Amino acid sequence: MPSLKEIRNRITSVGSTMQITSAMKMVSAAKLKRAQDAITQMRPYATKLQEILGNLSATLDLSENAYSDTREVKNVLIVGITSNRGLCGGFNNNIIKKVTQLVNEEYAHANPKVLCLGKKIKDSFKRSDAYYINDTIAPVEDIFSSLSFDNNTIIANELMRLFTSKEFDKIIVVYNQFVNAATQIVRDEQFLPVVSAVQENDQSAGDYIFEPSKEEIVTELIPKSLKIQLFKGLLDSQAAEHGARMTAMHKATDNAKELQKSLKLSYNKARQAAITNEILEIVGGAEALNS
Repeated sequence: MPSLKEIRNRITSVGSTMQITSAMKMVSAAKLKRAQDAITQMRPYATKLQEILGNLSATLDLSENAYSDTREVKNVLIVGITSNRGLCGGFNNNIIKKVTQLVNEEYAHANPKVLCLGKKIKDSFKRSDAYYINDTIAPVEDIFSSLSFDNNTIIANELMRLFTSKEFDKIIVVYNQFVNAATQIVRDEQFLPVVSAVQENDQSAGDYIFEPSKEEIVTELIPKSLKIQLFKGLLDSQAAEHGARMTAMHKATDNAKELQKSLKLSYNKARQAAITNEILEIVGGAEALNS
């Protein structure tokens, strides 16, 4: 049985850990509010813009829209988005597992490469043959240290260049979609080529009157829409990270409270046993003297 001193040390250690997890929970809760507001405001705009983009792509010829060039998939780029820090439950591991599955199973025939956005997925894949290094993206690869639309634009522009130059035939983005503080859904969305919208019964999208010209729309609207889609994935991942960390730290705090309660009970039992033994020794000594 542990000594009283050992139990006291454990109680102190658990108390210190509980203070840390409780503080981390409150910090994540504060950050979650801002991140949640950002993604909830962005999502309707991004969803509608993506819908318009799909309908628009269906009305353009391949020669007019290089971003919808569907060709034989020989090279695939998988963009994995994780956080820079841990202590957020299965948030990072779920993304790493999904990316690993895509690399080893679904796209194993297509020479898959992994572009890592976030330190955790980079640590997992940096020694892998699938790890993709790009000098243009490298300065902002650790994007969550300074998440901004400007840094997002650098990445999105390079992804579009890689596709249009035919270095990659397909680009997939894997991220955690924020649902609520306790729920995140792993998404793997096709970034490029742009999927054209086809309505039910094989009807094509409605006709559009183009103002300005098709050329200006292809050079301005479609790239802008792709940048918004990538930024939405980053904001989703950021909000999901804070939600996952808040939930994980809440559970850790509750577990620490239970453990501390159990240790205090053990400490009281051990202290009572020690007191009882001392009383028995005193009584035994007194009886021996009287004898």
